[in-house]
Amino acid sequence: MLFALFAQSQYETDNVVIKKDSLKRKAFLQHLGQGYFPTKYLNLDLRYLIKYNQYEGIRTGLGFLTNDDFSEKYRVNSYIVYGFRDHRFKYSIGGGFRVLESTNTWINLAYTDDLQETGSTKFITDGRHFQFFEPRLLNITLFHKHITKSVSLEHELHNKLLLETQFAVSKIEPTYNYNFNVNGNSYSNFDITTAKASLAWSPFDIWKTTNENITHKHGYPKFSLQYTKSIKNAFGGDFNFSKIDFKTNIKIGDEDNAFSEITLVSGLTNGNAPLTHLYHAYPNNINKETILQRFSVAGLTSFETMYFNEFFSDKFATIQFKHFLKPFYISQRFKPQLVLISRYAVGDISKPEQHENISFSSLNKGYTESGIELNKLFFGFGLSLTYRYGGYHLENLDDNIALKFTFNISL
Repeated sequence: MLFALFAQSQYETDNVVIKKDSLKRKAFLQHLGQGYFPTKYLNLDLRYLIKYNQYEGIRTGLGFLTNDDFSEKYRVNSYIVYGFRDHRFKYSIGGGFRVLESTNTWINLAYTDDLQETGSTKFITDGRHFQFFEPRLLNITLFHKHITKSVSLEHELHNKLLLETQFAVSKIEPTYNYNFNVNGNSYSNFDITTAKASLAWSPFDIWKTTNENITHKHGYPKFSLQYTKSIKNAFGGDFNFSKIDFKTNIKIGDEDNAFSEITLVSGLTNGNAPLTHLYHAYPNNINKETILQRFSVAGLTSFETMYFNEFFSDKFATIQFKHFLKPFYISQRFKPQLVLISRYAVGDISKPEQHENISFSSLNKGYTESGIELNKLFFGFGLSLTYRYGGYHLENLDDNIALKFTFNISL
């Protein structure tokens, strides 16, 4: 009898230990999938370990974010990197403090001295996204230096609705030959003061609490809306302009079988906005002569046949459609997947003459490309073939074709 009770007790203890170990492994993989290597008080940020682009060459460094073991009310985040081609350190120092636990309300401060891709737009409510390497980054040529001081407020209006506001003052210096002409005044570098408000709404997400564990299942569609106002003469700001950006992600079907993804992104700028704050429509093609010379890695949501710096717009919209066929079951470890792709972009620019020493086209004819991907052929790698047609079809047939690697891996 005593032996039976002891055995039962030992069995329950072993189950608890196994369950705890399983939860620890799951948490570790979740952190790793988000680009963090967890330690006792700090989560080391793997995004900064090593990257490459045309301006900096190899870019390497380290970042961190404090975790709940450090404090549940305060956090510190920072990084420092070095570019071996431009011989320059870049860094950011930031932190935040929680003012209200029930709504997960945080006030954050940051000082950043770094580079940003010209024509890129980031939603400040976007969740953290980590890739082992970023395909587009390898071939980007247009960056601008910025020194930015910012203060922001995060607030959960609901667990499905996040609000974030930000006030920032930036000193901007393009790394390329560029002048912005406003009413006869030419600016080669400038100061911009911005106020932003951003909403992220996920009405179909599902949250469940079981055995003190909280699980989150993503539902679709998801929506993001952001308004930016640049204020002239506020803290030295040089220009007045406003931007409104919208994004929605839709997923239809089951990832274990056939499913589709639709991404719609649009933006509208009004006022005197420099090229740094316009839209480039996510190009990912190198300006080289032959298909094989342009052979690189395809992005997740980029236009593979659109050349870098080919288009800039102050108003634009893109829609991307991907249909994932059910994976081909060849073996337990080898399950390649065919993906059908179609992308469309349209845009325009009202005052192209303001942007001096740089040439580009508008998107007012509408840009179209379609293609296929065959993913997960070898260690996450696959192949992509895309063709450009429609209003911006090029005279040389080869210039309309993009053949690239794909890379898809998840933890």
